[in-house]
Amino acid sequence: MRSISRVFIIGNGVAGAENQCFGLVRALGLSHLQTLHRVIRPKGGIHKQLQWLPVSLHKRLENVGKLIYGDSLPTQIAVRGQKLMPLPAERQDIIEANAKHIATLSREAFSKDGPSLVVASGRDTISISSSIKQLAPEYVFTVQIQHPRSRLNRFDLVITPRHDYYPLTPEGQKQIPWLLQRWITPRTSPERHVILTVGALHQVDSDALKEAAYTWHVELANLPRPLLVVNVGGPTGHCKYGTDLALELTALLLNIVPTCGSIRVSFSRRTPCKVSDIIWEELGNHPKVHIWNGEGPNPHMGHLAFADAFVITADSVSMLSEACSTGKPVYVIGAERCTWKFRDFHQSLKNRGVVRPFTGEEDISESWSYSPLNDTKEAAAQVIKALAERGWRLPS
Repeated sequence: MRSISRVFIIGNGVAGAENQCFGLVRALGLSHLQTLHRVIRPKGGIHKQLQWLPVSLHKRLENVGKLIYGDSLPTQIAVRGQKLMPLPAERQDIIEANAKHIATLSREAFSKDGPSLVVASGRDTISISSSIKQLAPEYVFTVQIQHPRSRLNRFDLVITPRHDYYPLTPEGQKQIPWLLQRWITPRTSPERHVILTVGALHQVDSDALKEAAYTWHVELANLPRPLLVVNVGGPTGHCKYGTDLALELTALLLNIVPTCGSIRVSFSRRTPCKVSDIIWEELGNHPKVHIWNGEGPNPHMGHLAFADAFVITADSVSMLSEACSTGKPVYVIGAERCTWKFRDFHQSLKNRGVVRPFTGEEDISESWSYSPLNDTKEAAAQVIKALAERGWRLPS
């Protein structure tokens, strides 16, 4: 059997999507073979207004702009009124994803080194990963994370949450206007090469938690227990909220603070200032509460390692998936504000007993247990099985 010799991760610049790729590759034990190739979407101006278009069309618009304005002007232009404004350039150390280049590398290296594994996640990566598969079908194994909407046979494996199939349920069908049904993900039941998960893939495993415990020991190990970690995300199209949730969260936290030794609060990139400002105002001076101000190393992994329990806003599938993989109590706030397949996701977590609603009446010193989510490891096992059916394996 031939061994995988290199891993191409196709990213889209979104942390939640790329983290799933890194998590799967980590679970396969192939992190030392990975390189990140990113689909770079032009930003600003007309690109922002037409962000629903495929990246390929944005690239064509960008090329038209270059023909009109020439290379002497910025290649990315934002129009504000009648004034042309240059936009920040992309990082120069990121390799731009090029399907032909990756396919060529895979073909040329196959006879000497072995096959390549391609792992991609996010809408913008679909055309790249499927093109690689089309250009070098005998030399690569492609894994697409998150449902690609249609033509799943373009990939060797698709890994996606079960709630992506919510539109096929009777309840889901009632919520889709007839004219839009053909455009909703997905169109058919899961095919044989589709791996279903409960939540999102991630990099949180026992080794990562041990490393985080060592790294954050000085700052977190001696905090008064129990330690409650509060992770605040941000509103989305299907989980809408604002200052109402911030006010509710702070009130409930103040109710349960007598049962806590200490509370650590952190925000995500998506947290609106109007939400974080309220939390700072209500809890910032409380002696038991520490709010991460965004400066210095992100304590997220340390929080996962040392927390005795979590309170997490309902909008983030990734944060919930990570916390639910620890086996520690996870309380959710705002689930009733979520709609569509995200409500189905929360119901599945509740049915499994891995989360409970945050009511403000909890005694954080009282623990409870469940079977932790193990999506990443289970998905990796299915990838290994599919590789074996192809006659390939992981390097020993």
